[in-house]
Amino acid sequence: MPPTTATAFGAGRWMCALWLAASLGACRPAEPAGDPVRALFANGAAWVDLTYSYGAGTIYWPTAKPFVLEKVADGETPGGYYYAANNFSAAEHGGTHLDAPVHFARGKTTTDRVPLSRLIGPAAVVDVTAKTSNDPDYRVSVADLEGFEQRHGRLDSMIVLLRTGWGSRWPDRKAYLGTDATGPAAVPQLHFPGLDSAAAHWLAGRAIKALGIDTPSIDYGQTKTYPTHQILFAADIPAFENVANLDRLPETGAFVIALPMKIEGGSGGPLRIVASWGAIGRVGAR
Repeated sequence: MPPTTATAFGAGRWMCALWLAASLGACRPAEPAGDPVRALFANGAAWVDLTYSYGAGTIYWPTAKPFVLEKVADGETPGGYYYAANNFSAAEHGGTHLDAPVHFARGKTTTDRVPLSRLIGPAAVVDVTAKTSNDPDYRVSVADLEGFEQRHGRLDSMIVLLRTGWGSRWPDRKAYLGTDATGPAAVPQLHFPGLDSAAAHWLAGRAIKALGIDTPSIDYGQTKTYPTHQILFAADIPAFENVANLDRLPETGAFVIALPMKIEGGSGGPLRIVASWGAIGRVGAR
């Protein structure tokens, strides 16, 4: 069953402590034995990086500017020490990234204003891989979500992650997108699963924290009007796209931290997303 409100609160308290510790780790003393943050990394705590690296092969939307890394310095300096630095440029929406609600909903939350409460929390992994294997245009349905709830409990206040199996195709651009073409002419050739618009309405009614998926978009590839984006973002629910390694998460019991690049006024941005399970309940119960 998904964590109760009390369990989620306790887990959230310790995960926020972890996040703060990671931010301040360079200037704080060694953690004492038995510290709850250290316990999260003890034996039995499983951590998974759900993020693809950014590089020349990172998959972007066919019309988007890809990731470019420009080397500025890499070598010994006249002062005798080594120094490396780079410039990078890219579209907001590519690789593992956040879609902020303003991406498809005027006046809704921008990247820098998405609250941490929507980016950190218990996760539910809805597995539809059996249905997508022979249907690249599959749309996750209300029936799929209701089936999950019948097995595990309600999805209220969860970060919902849709596992379609598409991650096994990364980084093969043609297999992942349905085409290796670029530019506007490539968009009608896109084929990959997404979330049905009726299911988007249903999830908005559950007041979920966020929606993630292991495909390029929460709308399926052949969409013309992106209704799933419009529906969820009108409800101020953000999305995570191109999420990696969902096959390594349990259906319930994981806890997600998804921290995007904080672009002021942005419609999205690169996202580092990780998940843990195993130690959360033990630590939160102390």
